[in-house]
Amino acid sequence: MRATALFTALAAAALATASPRIAHLHYQPITPSTADAAAPLPLAEIHYDASTPSSATVASYEAPDLPADADRVRIGAWDAAAGAWRSGVSVTSAATFAKGYAPHLLLSVDASGTLLGAGARGVRIDAGATRDFGPQAVVTVGGAGETPVVNKPVVLVDGRKKEPEAEKTLLQKYWWVIAAVVLLTLVSGDK
Repeated sequence: MRATALFTALAAAALATASPRIAHLHYQPITPSTADAAAPLPLAEIHYDASTPSSATVASYEAPDLPADADRVRIGAWDAAAGAWRSGVSVTSAATFAKGYAPHLLLSVDASGTLLGAGARGVRIDAGATRDFGPQAVVTVGGAGETPVVNKPVVLVDGRKKEPEAEKTLLQKYWWVIAAVVLLTLVSGDK
């Protein structure tokens, strides 16, 4: 009885962590007159799973309607209830969404799948290479960085290890002190 309950709990936990997540991305045009900045508008809905980042799909996408004087666009996950950005925000050129470019929507997530930041990159369309011109999702999962190796021996160019220098004698270390004492003794005189 306990074994089946434990197995069921573990299976439910595994399914809960492996469930795909949804990211709602918004955009906000940046114009020279930032005083009349409008609320961010919906850009895309992306379904992703942190365990398989290559399976991310763009469920819906609305091409941004940018004003003529907007040369940059702010992109991120917007929380309308709080009136604030929920994720890290990036700024990209308005040319990212211009004709002849396919937007690649970039998501940065942690190992558990929480959205950390969002962005966009315009990729020039090459008509001869592919017919998939629509927006694509690229998910990057953050992890622990590489730790440095401490006390690693120095390796020379020819592949051999650097040999430690021989210990110097007392005379080799402090010859200058002896020379200074002798010089002061000779110069000071008998007075």
